[in-house]
Amino acid sequence: MDEYSRFVDWDKVDVSAQSQDTKELTCTDFHELKQLARQGYWAKNHSLRAKVYHKLISNIPCRTVTPDANVYRDIVVKIIGKRNSSSLPLPEFVDNSLIPTYCLNAEGVGAIRKIILCIANQFPDISFCPALPSVIALLLHYSKDEAECFEQVCRILACNDPSKRLIDQTFLAFESSCMTFGDLVNKYCQAAHKLMVAVSEDVLEVYSDWQRWLFGELPMEYIARVFDVFLVEGYKVLYRVALALLKFFHKVRAGQPMESDSIQQDIRAFVRDIAKSVSPERLLEKAFAIRLFSRKEIQLLQMANEKALQQKGITVKQKSCLLMFQQNVHLAVHAENFKSEIVSVKEMRDIWSWIPERFALCQPLLLFTTLEHGCSLSRFYSHSEGHEPTLLLIKTTAKEVCGAYLSTDWSERRRGGNKLSFFGTGECFVFRLQPEVERYEWVIIKHPELVSTGSETENHAQPASSTLSSSSIPSDRLSPFLAARHFNLPSKTASMFMAGSSECIIVGGGDGQALYLDADLNHGRTSHCNTFNNQPLCSESFQISILEVWGFRD
Repeated sequence: MDEYSRFVDWDKVDVSAQSQDTKELTCTDFHELKQLARQGYWAKNHSLRAKVYHKLISNIPCRTVTPDANVYRDIVVKIIGKRNSSSLPLPEFVDNSLIPTYCLNAEGVGAIRKIILCIANQFPDISFCPALPSVIALLLHYSKDEAECFEQVCRILACNDPSKRLIDQTFLAFESSCMTFGDLVNKYCQAAHKLMVAVSEDVLEVYSDWQRWLFGELPMEYIARVFDVFLVEGYKVLYRVALALLKFFHKVRAGQPMESDSIQQDIRAFVRDIAKSVSPERLLEKAFAIRLFSRKEIQLLQMANEKALQQKGITVKQKSCLLMFQQNVHLAVHAENFKSEIVSVKEMRDIWSWIPERFALCQPLLLFTTLEHGCSLSRFYSHSEGHEPTLLLIKTTAKEVCGAYLSTDWSERRRGGNKLSFFGTGECFVFRLQPEVERYEWVIIKHPELVSTGSETENHAQPASSTLSSSSIPSDRLSPFLAARHFNLPSKTASMFMAGSSECIIVGGGDGQALYLDADLNHGRTSHCNTFNNQPLCSESFQISILEVWGFRD
C-alpha cells in the first residue's frame, strides 16, 4: 500500500474506506487544523494520516534529552536480545492493560511489547500508564519501523508543556482523572449517572474504566479518529469522547435489562460493539456538542482531586491504599455512624453521589440542627463557619424535604460588610428529596447560553502568565468552576450562588431556583422560573420544621 504499511494486516482493514487521493496538509493555523481534524480530513488516507501524525508529534515541546529512534536501535538488542518478546513480562506500570492489536500483523503485535520494554528502560519515572499499549499499537500503523514508533511515543511521554497534558504516567494522575471524569458525568450526564448509582455498588470503579473505553475497547477506526483530534487539542478531547460514549450507552440501553451481572462489563461490551449503533462521525459530533466545561475548569478540578488524594495518602497503586480509598468513598455514609432527623442513610448516600468526587472521600459531620441549637441565625453562622463545603437540609411542616450543597465557607459573607453580597462557586446546587427527587444546578453552569466567559478561550497557545499551577491558586479555593466575578453575567441576579446577612440567607438564584430563609429560621420561601420546565424546589412559602447543616470530615 505505502511506506507505512509494514505492521498492518490489510486483510483485516476495510480498504474500501481508504482514499487513494493524493492530499497534502499545508495549514499551520491552529483553528483551521482543529477543524480539519474534527472533520476527518486525513482519516481516509493512510499515508497522509501518518505524515500528519509525524508532523504534529514532532511539534510537541519535549524535554531537552528525549530518546529518539537511534536510542531504540542501540538498546533493543540489549533488552530483548534473541528472546521472543511475547515471553517477556511487561512492566508493572501498564497494569495488565489490554494490548489491542488494531489490525496489526504478527510483526506489529510483537513490536508492541518490545517498544513497551524499551520505554520502561528509558522512562524509569513512569509508575502507571495503562493507555500506553494502545497508543503504541495505534502509532505502529503509521510508522515506517519500530524505532520511528518508539520515538513518536517518547515525544508524547516527554512533553514538558505544563498547559498541554497528554498521557497519565502516575497512579495519582490516573486516579484523579477518574475522579474528574466522575465529577463531569455527575454534572453533565445526570441521567447516566443516576443509572450508575442505581445499578452499581462502586460508581467510581465504573468511572475508573473511562480510559479503558478509549484505549482498549474502542475499535481501531474510532480511536484513530479520536487520536486525530487529541494530537491537536489535547487531553480534554478524551473526556469529551468518554462522556459521549456514556451518553450513547444510556440512550441505547435505557430501560433494557443488563446483559451481564456487571455494569462495567456491559459498558465495555457496548464500546467494543459501538459500530452497531453509532458511527465515528456521530460519536465525535456528540462529543463536541458537550460545550459545558473548559480546559481551565478541568485543570482546576484535576488539581483539586489530586490534592484530595494526596491528603489521603493515595499516590501509588497499593492494595492497602486502594482498600482505604474505596472504604472512604463507598462507606462514607455508614448506617452506624450517621443519624439525621431529616434524611435516611439511603437518601444521604444519594446526595453523596451528587457531590464532587474529592469530597465524597469524606464523611458527613453534623454541625448545626435547630432541634439542638435553636432557631438562631447567629448560631447557624457560628456553627457553620470554618467549614467548607457544607450541606444544608430542610424539612418543612408540610413534610417537604429540600436542601443545598454550598461550596464556600459562610464566613465569606463578611467581605461585603453590612451589605448582602453573593459568593460561592458554580459547584453549588439546590435539591429536593420529598415529594420527588430533583437536583437543580446553578443555572449559569447548566445553561451556558445565558453567559459568556470572557477569560475562557480555547487558544492553542496561551501566554505563560495564564498557565495554571498549584502555587498560583489558594489551596483552600481549588474549585472546577470560577467565582461569579470571573463571568460576564447578564445581570446581577444571575450571579447568585449563596448570600447571608443578619437578616436572611439566600441560596441558589440566577433564573432558576432560589431559597430564602428568614432570620428566625422558622420561615422560608422559594422563587422558581418555568423557563427550564422543572418543578419548584418546594412550596413558595413554607414553615421550617427542622433544619440541619452538615460538614465534611476527613
